[in-house]
Amino acid sequence: VQLQASGGGLVQAGDSLRLSCAASGRSFNNYLMGWFRQAPGKEREFVAALRWRGGIADYADSVKGRFTISRDNAKDTVYLQMNSLKPADTAVYYCAASLMYSTRRESDYNYLGRGTLVTVSS
Repeated sequence: VQLQASGGGLVQAGDSLRLSCAASGRSFNNYLMGWFRQAPGKEREFVAALRWRGGIADYADSVKGRFTISRDNAKDTVYLQMNSLKPADTAVYYCAASLMYSTRRESDYNYLGRGTLVTVSS
């Protein structure tokens, strides 16, 4: 089972970036798919989540209105569209999968992939 995040990079404040998370090794049709991030010197925090088969997306207050989580079932891929990026969004971003219906707790996620670094300069 593998979750591979990609799409990170160095951007300027106000720019947009789209992260991708490719899932492989098993079916994630019944999983809640989430994104977490960890800024330098800080704990990993919840960013967004969406059930694989759809449903209402959940967002952290800090990204609500700027980030959008979506998925492409045919490609087994989850996306995180990030708009109006701020320096405070600088972090390593991780995708994760949980059997829970809805949760923001990292400990409830069964799988956590390798991260991708997003750096936002001011």
